[in-house]
Amino acid sequence: MAIEGAAGGSLIMEAGSGRAPRADGIRPSSAGILFLLLTAIASIPVVTHPLPPLSDYVNHLARMHIIDAIGSDADLSRYYTIEWQLIPNLMMDLIVPVLHRFMSVYLAGEIFAIIAFVLIISGTLALNRVLTARWSILPLVALPLLYNGVLLVGVMNYVFGVGLALWALAAWIALRERPWPWRYAVSTLFALALFFCHLFAAGVYGLGVLAFELHRLWVRRAERKLALLLDFAASGAPFMLLALLLLAGPTWHVDGVFAYWELAGKFDGLMLAVNVYYPRVTFSLLAVAGLAGIYAWRRGILGFHPVGLVILATGTIVYLAMPRALFGAFLADQRLPMALAFMLIACFDFKPRKRIAHAGLFAVVITLLAVRTTEVQLVWNHLQKFTDQFVQSVKEIRRGSRVLVVYGNRSSGREISDFELVHAASIATIERSAMVSTLFTVRGKQILHARGEFEKYVETEDHWPPSLPYILQVAHGDKANASYFWKDWPQHYDYVYLLFTTPDMRNPDRVHLGLVYGGDAFQLYRVLPTIARGR
Repeated sequence: MAIEGAAGGSLIMEAGSGRAPRADGIRPSSAGILFLLLTAIASIPVVTHPLPPLSDYVNHLARMHIIDAIGSDADLSRYYTIEWQLIPNLMMDLIVPVLHRFMSVYLAGEIFAIIAFVLIISGTLALNRVLTARWSILPLVALPLLYNGVLLVGVMNYVFGVGLALWALAAWIALRERPWPWRYAVSTLFALALFFCHLFAAGVYGLGVLAFELHRLWVRRAERKLALLLDFAASGAPFMLLALLLLAGPTWHVDGVFAYWELAGKFDGLMLAVNVYYPRVTFSLLAVAGLAGIYAWRRGILGFHPVGLVILATGTIVYLAMPRALFGAFLADQRLPMALAFMLIACFDFKPRKRIAHAGLFAVVITLLAVRTTEVQLVWNHLQKFTDQFVQSVKEIRRGSRVLVVYGNRSSGREISDFELVHAASIATIERSAMVSTLFTVRGKQILHARGEFEKYVETEDHWPPSLPYILQVAHGDKANASYFWKDWPQHYDYVYLLFTTPDMRNPDRVHLGLVYGGDAFQLYRVLPTIARGR
């Protein structure tokens, strides 16, 4: 199709027309080799860390283990039950347990994470291909962004879904001028897959389709208005099915559907898209990429597809309008900029006149990737000691026990430097078949639920764990009409993990707790049998 340029000329994209790549592109085989090589480099931190320090990741991994092992593990089947439902958060639950049948759950999780990386970068390449009508290595500049603040939170289904959404948008554009049954059939299949990845990932795809169709509507504004508007409206048909699935499932009824909206966190969301651990490293990478882009723009070898401007405008409006929590999921708005970043990178058009331009671009890509991968690898190597300590402490837990997770420092657990500890107690579920109070069992959000009476002793509302002063207060008789699941913790738990402590911290309650293991930032206590246990 002909897309009108800003200056009144036309830019021939012919997305999905089967036209041969432009002469200034590279061979598909070359693009494929570079993609595989550089994605392998980007995956080094994941490959070398069986338990990457991603906040929610190990909690999800514990659920994967339960799904696979619950039929043969008496302790897990005593505490938990699996209830398959129409929940838009299932992709990891469908893939990892199957892999777990043939390998450890840790390796299965690593493979899932790497597949997500592959989907994101290949999806960026594919989207760039259909927009610019040739293969380019420019989308590989997105590789350093695989590591971002959203990934560190550990929302793996969403990260996986972002890659699938990029492929879905590329397919929509490629099929846009083909017979409509193919386009809508493919779009519906992608939309369904994205729904079961994550509801927000399906929203990312919807945003991309909306932006592309708005741009197409503007370009063809001189044609018959009614036909154009009907065609535009019909592009949303595949998403009507998702609305019906959402209404039919339990997620629609999760408490706190529209919890709150916050302007102050919008800048933080932008940083989550590009920053990992050190802002100075991030700003340096952005400066290098920006200067290289300005140079290429001034030399006339870098362009930007106009649909990218519509994606940027539409994405900005949606981002500003979105609440912080939606359908019980936190960081609802702050996840979006990361997905938009990959879409916008795919909209850049690299038009080199000489081979040296390709070499220069490759040098920029490999430099950015090397710096970001090194940053992550070094930090994860440092954090590995906490993971190793936690794995060692889990060996001291009696199989089939009940574990309460408590925060020693109430202000901790919110910074990315704390993420390796937030859900580390879930390792006890994997290794010791333990019931852990913080394991994700929220109805409408997960298919894993605590069984029967044990539901009273786990967090079912996705709140922060109790802090030390509160559990000490209730342990010594000051219940203060508390109705929390941990109000009678000495009667219902075998162990307590106290997180975010200091190495020299003393036992806070010698009446009820006996130290089992002391780490640099956590302590494991056995609950002393001083009171008749409620069993």
